[in-house]
Amino acid sequence: MNARPAKNIDSATIVGHFINGADVADSNRPEAITDPATGEVTRHVAMASKQTVEDAVAAAETAFPAWRNTPPAKRARIMFRFKQLLEEHADEIVAAITNEHGKVLDDAMGEFIRGVEVVEYACGIPELLKGEFSKNVGPKIDSWSEFQPLGVVAGITPFNFPAMVPMWMYPVAIACGNTFVLKPSEKDPSAPMLAARLLKEAGLPDGVFNLVNGDKEAVDTLLHDKRVQAVSFVGSTPIAEYIYTTGTANGKRVQALGGAKNHAIVMPDADIDNAVSALMGAAYGSCGERCMAISVAVCVGDDTADTVVSKFRDEIADLKVGNGTDTSNDMGPLVTKAHHDKVRAYVDLGVEEGADLVIDGRGLSVDGHEDGFFLGPCLFDNVTEDMRIYQEEIFGPVLCVVRAESEEHAMRLIDEHEYGNGTCIFTRDGEAARYFADNIKVGMVGINVPLPVPVAYHSFGGWKRSLFGDLYAYGPDSVRFYTRRKTITQRWPSGGVREKAQYTFPSNS
Repeated sequence: MNARPAKNIDSATIVGHFINGADVADSNRPEAITDPATGEVTRHVAMASKQTVEDAVAAAETAFPAWRNTPPAKRARIMFRFKQLLEEHADEIVAAITNEHGKVLDDAMGEFIRGVEVVEYACGIPELLKGEFSKNVGPKIDSWSEFQPLGVVAGITPFNFPAMVPMWMYPVAIACGNTFVLKPSEKDPSAPMLAARLLKEAGLPDGVFNLVNGDKEAVDTLLHDKRVQAVSFVGSTPIAEYIYTTGTANGKRVQALGGAKNHAIVMPDADIDNAVSALMGAAYGSCGERCMAISVAVCVGDDTADTVVSKFRDEIADLKVGNGTDTSNDMGPLVTKAHHDKVRAYVDLGVEEGADLVIDGRGLSVDGHEDGFFLGPCLFDNVTEDMRIYQEEIFGPVLCVVRAESEEHAMRLIDEHEYGNGTCIFTRDGEAARYFADNIKVGMVGINVPLPVPVAYHSFGGWKRSLFGDLYAYGPDSVRFYTRRKTITQRWPSGGVREKAQYTFPSNS
């Protein structure tokens, strides 16, 4: 577990792992962490060996019996203390997000706060774990159900929300009595590592929460380890499907949230000014690196589309792109050079496919940050459903305008798309809004709300190929995902009275 780091890399700058309450160095395969705004390598992160992951699982397995039997109220007190420590260290965690992911500080703080809200939800675990009781379901027979933890569970999380998405998982999981192994993104590992240390400071027993940084080797080890009872995942659809099929084939409970192509319908009667303002943030906030980002605006009628595109021109002209640490900026860089090049290639493809590139962000250069991974906002008009830029998730600051003849036409486009994560409609017509919300085949719906991300006491998840599994993330579904229902029926016969054997199926008649 204490392998030597690669040559010419200072081991002090390597982000390692957190196992059994302690920092662990397994740094024989370090990967670079870059500052997206400058392109400079700032640190390295260790890729865990199979043995290191197995050590983390072993620590979680050892800690489980005692933690399982810890009263829920005591678990809740640790969550309360953890929430307090997170808030005390908010600036440090938010800075780590911006330095490694690139999103602007205000956006990083928003992510952090939404994650803390799930910790807040987990503080109510004594209430959330209350079972159901029925007296006299039969003669002198009582029955009740209770919710018991699964054991060792794991989470595999993406780069775009390095603090929030892990907090979708482990606070509720450990509050339910499970022990946890987190495999965060190797692109921005510092925020979850800071949170791991705060959990220990909050009083969480060693081994209840463990963190291993790594790549596919770490993921596959978790998926095949028989001690791991459940896996939660957020990422792209191809990987989500792999996680789901591999995990379930190995007998695990799996929730795997995949990709998205979120459409916003703009109706002719909409408040166009406010709709465009809302869509600016939804399309270009966090550089479009959100699974709930709006990447398609479906405008009903050519007049609506012409007006929307014209107003987008004006709004985009005022959008400020630069280093996320500068609070005057609206949008930062993309997370890595490889991802920047991938998104830029999609813009090239859209031009080749014949879409009208109204705003071209490919030539953006930020003074003093010429080597950063910046791509300006891009806007396509006259996009059609046969184009790859419409069909595929781009995950960057690229918005496609599609023209539809009617609300029914717009809804058909959404319903026929392979993804069903989030969608919204902008309208003043209550009947149209109600019809849309009731009939659209998407898991999360907004009415004049462009990013309908549920709050912590609801649950987050999509339909179709945006979710593999039956239960959503966080909220009530997460309590069910991280527990098993057990139903107990008991009867105490009267003393001294022998009862006859019964050979018919018992009933309460």
